[in-house]
Parts: sequence; C-alpha cells; structure tokens
Amino acid sequence: MCTNSAVVLLTSTTTVPIYGKLADLYGRKPIFLFGSGLFLLGSIFSGAAQSMVQLIIFRAIQGLGAGAVLPIVLTIIGDIFELKERARVQGLFSGVWGLSSIIGPALGGLIVDNFSWRWVFYINVPFGLLSCLLLALSLEEKVERKKQKLDYLGTLTLTGGIVALLFALLQGGTNWAWLSVPSIGLFALFIVLIILFVRQESRTTEPILPLTLFNNRIIAVSSIGGVVLGILMFGITSYVPLFVQGVKGGTATSAGITLGPLLLAWPIASTLSGKMVLRYGYRFTAVLGMALAAIGTGMVTLFNPDTTIPFIVAAMFMIGAGLGFSSIAFIISVQNAVPWNLRGVATASTQFTRTIGGTIGVAVMGTILNAGMALRFPPIFARFASVAAHLPKSVARANLLLTPDVRASLPLAFLHQLQAALAQSLFWVYGLTLAMAVIGLATMFFFPGGRADKYAYKAVREMRA
Repeated sequence: MCTNSAVVLLTSTTTVPIYGKLADLYGRKPIFLFGSGLFLLGSIFSGAAQSMVQLIIFRAIQGLGAGAVLPIVLTIIGDIFELKERARVQGLFSGVWGLSSIIGPALGGLIVDNFSWRWVFYINVPFGLLSCLLLALSLEEKVERKKQKLDYLGTLTLTGGIVALLFALLQGGTNWAWLSVPSIGLFALFIVLIILFVRQESRTTEPILPLTLFNNRIIAVSSIGGVVLGILMFGITSYVPLFVQGVKGGTATSAGITLGPLLLAWPIASTLSGKMVLRYGYRFTAVLGMALAAIGTGMVTLFNPDTTIPFIVAAMFMIGAGLGFSSIAFIISVQNAVPWNLRGVATASTQFTRTIGGTIGVAVMGTILNAGMALRFPPIFARFASVAAHLPKSVARANLLLTPDVRASLPLAFLHQLQAALAQSLFWVYGLTLAMAVIGLATMFFFPGGRADKYAYKAVREMRA
C-alpha cells in the first residue's frame, strides 16, 4: 500500500496538466477555487481521520486539489504581469516558496510535538480560505465563453498512464521486485496508455496536453530542464540527509538541517534570476544555473566519511543557487512563448515534467543504492558474524546506521566499515545526479540567445505576419 506522501504525489502529479488545460478553457479563477476547495476539504477530512485507510483516502482527495494550486498560481502571475514585472514577481514568488520549505517542516514538527498531528492538516484551512477569498474578490479575468469539447479520452489515457508509471516506481523494489509480474505489467500498461494518449492528442481539436507545444524550442528545452531539475531536487533532498545520518552519524534533525543552505540559496537566486533573465536572456541564466548545480553535485560525489560539514554546506548552497536560477528561467521562458489560451497548460507542463523527473530519478537512485549495499554489506556481516548474530531482529540491516541506539552499540571497526560501504554505495547515486546536471548544462545551450523580450509571443506573431 502506498504511504500517505506517495498517495499525495500520485494524485497531485496526474492532475497538474489537466488543471492547466481546464484553466485555459474556463479561466484561472474557477479552477483555482475548485482545486483549493478540494485541497482544503481533503485537509479537514485528513485531520478528522479515524483510521489509516481513511487518512489515505482523504490525503488522495487533498492531492487531487493540490495539483491545481501551484501551476495555476504561476499562471495567474504570468497573466497579470508583463514580462518585466513578471520576471521580478516570479522570482519573489519562488523565494516565498523556498522560505516556506524551510519554515513548513519546522512548524510541522512544533505542532506535532506540542499539539496534535491533526493540526498539521487543520492549519491549512484558515490560510487556504483567506487566499480563496482574496482571489475571488480581487482577480478579474475575461474568458471567451463558448461551448468547449473536453478531451475525455486524452484525460483518461494520460491519467491512467501516469498512475501506472508512478505506482510502478513507488512500489517497485519495495513491495515487489522490479522484474516481477506487477512491475512488468504496470510498465507495459504505462507504455500502452501513453501510445494511445499520443495518438489521441494528434487527432483531437482540443487536446488536454497539446503536443505541438513541444515543437517550440524554448518549451522543449525548458521541459528537459524541468526533468533534470526534478531529478536533482528530489535526489539531493532524499539522499544527502541519508549520508549525513548514516555515514556521518548525525541525527534525523541534523540531517534535515543540512538541506537548509539549499533551501536558503534557492530563493536568493530566484530573486536575482528574474532580473538576470531580463538583462542577459534565458540562455545565460539557465546555463549559469545548471553550471552551479553541476559544480555542487560534483562536490557531492566527493563525499566520504571524512567530509566536513562546511564542505557539505557549500555543496548544498551551490546546488540551491543553481536550481533557483534555472527554475525561474524555465517558467518565464515558457510563459513568454505562448498566448493566454495556452499559458495554463504550458505552465503546468513545467511542473509536471519536474515531478515526473524527480519521481523517476529517486526510484532509479533507490535501485542503485540497494544494489550497492547488497554487494558491499554481506561481506562485512560475514567478517563480524559474532556481532551480527546479536543485532536486534526488528531493525533491518540497511537501517542499522539510521537507528541511533543500535548504531551506538556497534563496535567501532564494524561501524566504520558499514559507514564506508554506505558512502561507496551512495557515490554511484550522487554520480547519477552529476551526470544529469551535466546533461542539463549541455541542453541549456540550446536556448536561444539574446534578451528575453525578443521571444515574447506577440513579437513572434508580428514577425511572422
């Protein structure tokens, strides 16, 4: 069964492109209010859940609504601001997102420690209601009212394909083997449904995700960049804390704090990125961002048991700055390249590719890590057979270094060999992030050069007229 977080990831990811298209057809306001209302309803029900089954169901509802919030907010910003102001505001918004990523988990911990876990969900309600009220009162948009023909078949095939893929990735290697019937069946279902989806999108007049968007070089490059960004973001935030806790012997809290420099550098770089896009263009900003990310991930591949905390902090800061510069370049370039009636789905596509890239990347990294530990751990346990015989049966061998009480009881020679084996296994995980960062850097050179205002949709249309 999927964990709560996996359920939210699955439901929110599959709905992102659908909400983007609906926002283009019916306007941003009604779709945002619907998604926010669904999210808040899911939050209330989750806080009131009386069993794990209920919590999973209500978290799924919450995820269905969450798929509308971020992409439509970014789309609204793209609507109400011209390029010059849009670049600045998107940077500031990304900065707020980064800051909330730091405050949110810390606040959640305080709530759980001092109140009840239910308030982690209830706290969303007043802020969500306030945002809906402000948007309902202040946002005015003119939407051409005409009879719309929804792409039901495209929606079903896309949703089914992504659900099959995510479920296979989230459960493969954990609940069942990668080469088992469930995994192979889910991957086969994904391929079949995506083929049907592509066929449907090439025929229908109102595709849920217009594939012609990706004929635009700016959108194609941004989409590839989004996949890379997702892999780096999800991979680093998942596996660097594992290094700090398992190899360096830190606590779960200190492992989480290690990500602080990344989450601090992201909003700073995002704020600067908006100005940089206007002055130097998409290519320069995106190349700078991916170059910093490549340097940072290169530093991460050098992690070993003797690595100092300042070195880890510096690597995290470099990666955060790189992702901050890149992400804003992707959003602004995509929104600038399309008209209003495609801006919703185009913006949603950037969020969609990021999440898909991150999910696939983390699954592949988990497989690499498990294979590395399966190769290196057994010989160590064989050499220390007497110690291994007295280890608690309730703790999996892969988790010995993550359990403070057990870790403290291990003989130093045994402990150091396990830590070295984990560090060696993580090296190949980090090597994948470096390889993807280098691929991302090379891809960024395909962005057109020159100032951003040269590539606004209106300018392109006039030039072709």
